Amino acid sequence: MKVTLSATQMSCSSSYDENIKKATKIIKEAKKQGADVVLLQELFERNYFCQIEDYSRFDFAEDYQHSRTLDYFEKVAKDNQVVLPVSFFEKAGNCYFNSICVIDSTGERLGLYRKTHIPTGECYEEKFYFTPGDTGFKVFNTHYGRLGIAICWDQWFLETGRILALKGAQYLLFPTAIGSEPILPIDSQPHWQNAMVGQSALNIMPVVASNRIGTEKEKNSSMTFFGSSFITDECGNVVAKASRDKEEILVHSFDLDQIDAKRRDWGIFRDRRPEMYKDILLNDATSKENK
Repeated sequence: MKVTLSATQMSCSSSYDENIKKATKIIKEAKKQGADVVLLQELFERNYFCQIEDYSRFDFAEDYQHSRTLDYFEKVAKDNQVVLPVSFFEKAGNCYFNSICVIDSTGERLGLYRKTHIPTGECYEEKFYFTPGDTGFKVFNTHYGRLGIAICWDQWFLETGRILALKGAQYLLFPTAIGSEPILPIDSQPHWQNAMVGQSALNIMPVVASNRIGTEKEKNSSMTFFGSSFITDECGNVVAKASRDKEEILVHSFDLDQIDAKRRDWGIFRDRRPEMYKDILLNDATSKENK
């Protein structure tokens, strides 16, 4: 199966309608460039409101079954015959999640993934808003192959990609919101990219990462997002990369059958030793070993 994957990046405003309109335009343009699967960035409906703690922002959340965002993008996916993983702020009972709904090219909702790892820190106050996800890592069987998806902070945990690979993913998608580090005097972009390149190389499958751009202000806080969205091949080579500050669409085509064969032939999954990995589940494994 030949599939064309697309990474996108855009700036966001505080206007829901403006962001939805811009995302729709990007999806249509990606389709014109041949995309079968279009990845938008994390929480693209609005500014990255998690910069600050503000109880009024909980009003942004929508129920999965009654989401105007998901209802709208069902039609966009169907009209353009593309697979759309749609990031949204979800309300479920009395809990709130950072979630993704995967919509197939027919417009059918294939299911929901809730972000597993929730970060906290200045400008990344996600623990204030989001309950840790309870769906587990999920693979979605789409018209264009089996996609594994996780959200931003999930990408830094090697277990994420390996579990998705073990569940049958053929490529990995990481919608993201990351930029300037207000506390750490570093540019985290190279480290961010390398973490996902590792996921690609270790699991022998393409990775698509979409990040936002622009400077966003929330009350007394400000962040500049560094874009740099990219696509890797199955060996971890970056085959397409966007700038740090421009709205861009990347596309790259893959033969999933050939990659499946390479993954099989390389022997990584054949030679795994799960019985030897038990220590990874023990928080105090190192301390026990040193006693």
